[in-house]
Amino acid sequence: MPKTYAEINEKIKAGKAVVVTAEEMIGIVEEEGTTKAAERVDVVTTGTFGPMCSSGAMLNTGHTTPRMRYSRVWLNEVPAYSGLAAVDIFIGATEIPENDPDNRNHPGLFAYGGGHVIQELVAGKEVRMVAEAYGTDCYPRRELETLINIADLNQAYLLNPRNAYQNYGVAVNLSRDRDIYTYMGVVQADLGSASFCSAGQLSPLLNDPYYRTIGIGTRIFLGGGTGYVYFQGTQHNPTEARSENGVPMGGAGTIAVVGDMKQMRPEYVVGVSFYGYGVSLAVGLGIPIPILNEEMACYTAVKDEDIVAPITDYSRAYPYNEGGPLGHVSYAQLKSGEIEVNGRKVPTTPLSSYVKAQAIAEELKQWIQAGEFLVSQPAELLPSADSGLGFKPLQERPFNNGGVI
Repeated sequence: MPKTYAEINEKIKAGKAVVVTAEEMIGIVEEEGTTKAAERVDVVTTGTFGPMCSSGAMLNTGHTTPRMRYSRVWLNEVPAYSGLAAVDIFIGATEIPENDPDNRNHPGLFAYGGGHVIQELVAGKEVRMVAEAYGTDCYPRRELETLINIADLNQAYLLNPRNAYQNYGVAVNLSRDRDIYTYMGVVQADLGSASFCSAGQLSPLLNDPYYRTIGIGTRIFLGGGTGYVYFQGTQHNPTEARSENGVPMGGAGTIAVVGDMKQMRPEYVVGVSFYGYGVSLAVGLGIPIPILNEEMACYTAVKDEDIVAPITDYSRAYPYNEGGPLGHVSYAQLKSGEIEVNGRKVPTTPLSSYVKAQAIAEELKQWIQAGEFLVSQPAELLPSADSGLGFKPLQERPFNNGGVI
């Protein structure tokens, strides 16, 4: 018999819900089948931890005396966006300092940026804030230099436009003589390495491939605290080609998420540096999947060997949008440490942490078992393949003197 969100939440409140991780669900379905698993299991927890560049933090500092409307702001010398109300600031995870001494002395190091500022705020550290303004009658102050920390701020929340990519590509380098420096890390020349970034069978959207339970208002684990899905993520692409099991064969769905940084922990919100490329923010994210029916029991038992990702040449095909994938490879193969590309053995390097993904799924499981976390029915599900939504490149159009030619 199908279950409802209300029925599952009543069981959670009574301490009677059966909650398992996506890893554990694989064994349950193999042993009992999807029908019995759907009857017995109420919630499956997922997790992922890896760089999520489309992330940032919205901060409100409170008003200065005299009042000031920030027009330019730097946090630990990293520029923050201030084109909002007077004392609202948004700092992006990939922003870098304008005059970073490490970058001057060690070109390409990118030792510090917005992601690191966000992690330091979450950790309760002091952050140096400098602001400038043009001054108005109602906001006369023009300069500010102060220390802030998360306790000082009225609001501090992650506001991430794109997280938890549903599958992703594998980066290789076909060029013969040069390593390349990418958001997938350093990819070694002449098929010297293959980088990938997904938790595979634990990844949230891979356990709900058609977005049957995830959408606006879904309550999630975010950065060690509670967060929510607030919209489809940017580049959400439900039309990506899928395997027979319904799992996308490349980057597909994404979610936009929000959560209170004051609840979060620095081990799950981590600034990261990519040599020769830039900075980012590694985010810990987990989603509970309610087992409403047998279909969801089947989806949440997906295994690494049943999930494939496209192999892409990042030396030419990716940056210049030339050609298709070199083939597909399963996450079981990727996690084995070696794959085959063009008839050659290539060592694999993960950017995401499967150990932390396991920890997130387990912690979320414990929250639910303790009655501290209920599953939420979305106000609206993520757009599916029949929504007409897809992912398209920029169509560049020439212009002359401000008018389109």
